[in-house]
Amino acid sequence: MKTKADIVANWLPRYTGTPLGDFSEYILLTNFHDYVQRFAKRFNVPVRGEGFPMQTSTANNLTIINFGIGSPNAATIMDLLGAIKPKGVLFLGKCGGIKHSTEIGHYILPTAAIRGEGTSLDYFPPEVPALPSFKLHKFVSQTILEENTEYRTGVIYTTNRRIWEHDSIFRGKLKKLRVLGVDMETATIFMVGFMNNIARGALLLVSDLPLIPEGVKTETSDRKITEKYVDEHLGIGIKAMTEIGSKGEQIKHFSF
Repeated sequence: MKTKADIVANWLPRYTGTPLGDFSEYILLTNFHDYVQRFAKRFNVPVRGEGFPMQTSTANNLTIINFGIGSPNAATIMDLLGAIKPKGVLFLGKCGGIKHSTEIGHYILPTAAIRGEGTSLDYFPPEVPALPSFKLHKFVSQTILEENTEYRTGVIYTTNRRIWEHDSIFRGKLKKLRVLGVDMETATIFMVGFMNNIARGALLLVSDLPLIPEGVKTETSDRKITEKYVDEHLGIGIKAMTEIGSKGEQIKHFSF
């Protein structure tokens, strides 16, 4: 266990309960066990890793992984995926809508993410931008349009801070940054994916409007979002990542 390659090859199965050879070439990432269960039910395949920190399910050359919440977990899974060198990774996450034009149920395909989380500083200096792989996002965009669904593009702010909705100073900061949404993982996924030469993207579902008191997420509101939008969110991700593989689309990783 002297090299990073040795460590991640041992730790990816250790964290997921899934042997390296059982992962697919294309990966969906999620924060929610429910997404993995819905994926498994859709394809009539098992969920692996119950009782492990992360759970997986695999079908049609696509593996979905629930890696948990927050930027440290996002960094961990993007490092661990270096053990299998996937051809593409798409994060299906939820975010808070910041702009007035952003409504619950909207999709955001981030053009970039502001690195407010701090975790990515262990990988790159703050001047390095957090960007997705353009070619992967181009394919996801085409898939969304084929489903007759609207989406928005713009910048996401990623933070390590989970409880901030009460803080007027932090809310004011988000307004000044002119971001579309706020989450806890996107910037980290982009940066650690870049570090590990992994093509990566994110399709975010706006699940709450945290700048107004009645828009802060609750157990009841989150349940309604899940019932109304999650199957579509998951379906778009599945279609995009399975078709990009079946059509032989190559996503190259370029350094800048």
